[in-house]
Amino acid sequence: MADLITELKDLTHLTWDERATTSGTGGAFLKARDALHRTTRYYKLSCYDAYRGIYGHECVNELIVSRLLEALRIPHVSYRLVRARVLVDGVERVTWVSESESYRADDEKKQAFDVFYDLRREAGESPIEFCTRYGWRSHVEQMLLVDYLVANRDRHGANIEVLRSPSGAVRLAPLFDHGLCFVFSAYDDEGRAAAFDPLSDVNANNFIGTRSLRENLRFVRGPLDVGSIDEGQVDSMLGDLQVVLPKAHREKIKEIILTRWAVARDLGIVS
Repeated sequence: MADLITELKDLTHLTWDERATTSGTGGAFLKARDALHRTTRYYKLSCYDAYRGIYGHECVNELIVSRLLEALRIPHVSYRLVRARVLVDGVERVTWVSESESYRADDEKKQAFDVFYDLRREAGESPIEFCTRYGWRSHVEQMLLVDYLVANRDRHGANIEVLRSPSGAVRLAPLFDHGLCFVFSAYDDEGRAAAFDPLSDVNANNFIGTRSLRENLRFVRGPLDVGSIDEGQVDSMLGDLQVVLPKAHREKIKEIILTRWAVARDLGIVS
């Protein structure tokens, strides 16, 4: 299935009753779900408030990171970007919507990682040590690499999930929720996007590691068994997004990915 749907889709039947706010943003991220399919579908809007409406590029970022993770062969939730008509707070709007499907097996239950960790950690055990004990170190190393590559500011304890089967077996969910990355805070200001330092060590809301994405690379024991990234691949990831993302944003996102990939390669994290 194509991951960029430009034909207008009617999603006015959805109820946007899940609202998440994130530190550093002025609005809320509205979410909805639709269970009238074989697999439950989840929808998310970019930032919203009653005054400005829907704004920002978080939904586009989800698609770009999904494509990047596919190239890297890292397990992830696949996102689609859909142009849709939605009804929010009684007002009909046409916007871009992020769409994904459930990543849980029918019989699995989920729990936020921070809660799971607090309930099961040993005395003095860090989240990294905890994940190593559970056999999740490789998954976490991939996550820390990806978050550095995309300048993800929002890997808090609920943006990592533990999935539990009826037998009691537990696993980490595939990577999801990458909207607050790249130059998301520039919104439509192309000047601010162009001025962003691609190696800026943004203040990240991390539960695992530190608040420094660059510092977190010290926890990664390379070289990781992941795919490789080059300029042609990144051009392909961004090439069809001129309809949804300003040129300055596309150029800066390319610069961020390639510059940070070079750093990870120089550190021996990727080959």
